[in-house]
Amino acid sequence: MSDSIWGYQPTTGYIAGTDLTGWKVEATDGSIGKVDKHSDDVRSSYLVVDTGVWIFGKHVLLPAGTVKTVDLAERKIYVDLTKDQIKGSPEFDKDKHVGDAGYHEQVGTYYQTRRGI
Repeated sequence: MSDSIWGYQPTTGYIAGTDLTGWKVEATDGSIGKVDKHSDDVRSSYLVVDTGVWIFGKHVLLPAGTVKTVDLAERKIYVDLTKDQIKGSPEFDKDKHVGDAGYHEQVGTYYQTRRGI
């Protein structure tokens, strides 16, 4: 699996070190929630998005490679995914997400196949 799914693309407008906690997240077809947690670690960058009532309080792990644009002025993050693609993602597991390479591979593979990477 390519590490590119776990890194911000240079064209997104993201500035390393920016605290994205609380920012709104937009799918290609509408709002999906707010950033609960994020990391910009090299080859392991991600967003944890709290979807709120949209999918009954589910948290989703979005690799940074799914980010299309970061709007610093509006405090919004646009991802290159539909709501259904995000809704069908593997359940976020806060215990597996730290230190479980297999879990990251599962999540990364899910999003890569949805985006045709």
